[in-house]
Amino acid sequence: MVVTIIVFVLVFGVVVIAHELGHFLIAKLNGIRVLQFSIGMGPDIVKFTKGETKYVLKLLPIGGACMFEGEDGIYSSEKGGNAKGDDAQAVQKPEGAFNDANVWSRIATVFAGPFFNIILAFLLSLIVVGFAGESIPVINTLTEGYPAEAAGLKEGDLITKIDGERIYLQGEVTFVSALSGGEPMEIEYKRDGKKYTTVITPKFSEQDNRYYLGFAIGELVQCKGLELIKYGMCEVRYWLKVTVKSLLMLVQGRLSANDLSGPVGIAVMIDETIEVAKPYGLPTIMLNMINFAVLLSVNLGVMNLLPLPALDGGRLLFMFIEVVRGRPVSPEKEGMVHFVGFVALMILMVFVLYNDIARIFVH
Repeated sequence: MVVTIIVFVLVFGVVVIAHELGHFLIAKLNGIRVLQFSIGMGPDIVKFTKGETKYVLKLLPIGGACMFEGEDGIYSSEKGGNAKGDDAQAVQKPEGAFNDANVWSRIATVFAGPFFNIILAFLLSLIVVGFAGESIPVINTLTEGYPAEAAGLKEGDLITKIDGERIYLQGEVTFVSALSGGEPMEIEYKRDGKKYTTVITPKFSEQDNRYYLGFAIGELVQCKGLELIKYGMCEVRYWLKVTVKSLLMLVQGRLSANDLSGPVGIAVMIDETIEVAKPYGLPTIMLNMINFAVLLSVNLGVMNLLPLPALDGGRLLFMFIEVVRGRPVSPEKEGMVHFVGFVALMILMVFVLYNDIARIFVH
C-alpha cells in the first residue's frame, strides 16, 4: 500500500505540475505576474518565494493552482498584503495584472494548462512506445461461426478504417467492438497491399453480454525514428478518442455518474495494475505507470477544457464571449458563476469519493 501511495503521488504530481507549468510559462511569456504556483490542496507543507512568485507544496496530492496578479479582482499591495474590490483602489495597482493583459494573451495562458497535459502525454507515449513497441490492428485469429469469418476476413488482414474512421492501433478496434450495440459496421482492411471494404454485423454473446465481431487482433511492431513519433501521436489520439467518447456516453446516459473515478479510485487502479505487472519485473511496472500517466494527463487536459464554470474551459468561454462582444463580462457576474461552479464541483468530488470508497468495501 505504501508503494501504491508513493506511485500515486508521483504520477498525479507529474500530471498536475505539467498543467500548472503550462499556465505559469505562458503567463510569464505574456507579461502576466504569477503570485503563487502551488501543487496539491490543503495545508502548506513546503513553501518559498523566488522573485515575484511564491512556490507552495500542499499536503494533499490532488490538484494545483497558478494565482495571477489581478485575477478575480485580487491585487497584491506593495506591502505584500491583498486588496479586493473597492479596497484595490487604495493601493497602487501593480503591473502585470491578468485582467489588463490582451484577451488573446489571457486565452493562451488559460489554454496552456490543458495543452501542456497533451504535450506531456505525447512525451510519455514516446517512452512507452519506444520501449514496449506498438500493437497494430492485424487479424491473427478468426472465431468460427462469427460474422468476420462469414464476411471474408482472413488472418493477416490489417484493419484500416471502421465506419469511415481511420484506425491505427489494436486498442481502437477493441474499444469500438466493446461499445458496439449490434449495428452493422463498415470495415476497411488491407490485404497484400490492396484495400477492401466489407460490412459486418456484430454477433451477441449471451455468456459475455456483449457483441463480438469474431476475431482476435494485434501484431507488435517495434518503433524507431519517424515511426516512434507517428505511434506516439497515435497513442495520444487514441486516449483522446476514448476520453471524449466516454464523456459523450455519460451525457447520453449510456454511462452513469457511478462510472466516474476520483483520486481513491485512481489509487485503487494503480494498485491493481502494479499487482498484475509485478510478476514481469520493475521495467514492466514502470512502463504501465507511465502509460497510466498518459491516460490521466489526457483526461485532465480534456476535462479542464469542458465549458463549465470553475474549469479552464469555463474561463475560456467567458473570454471568447469578450472577443465577440468587444468587452469583458462583468467580473462580479463571472466570479459568481465560477463560485457556483466550484461548489458544484466540490459536491461532485464528494460524491465520487463516496462511490470510490463504497466500491472498495463492496469488492
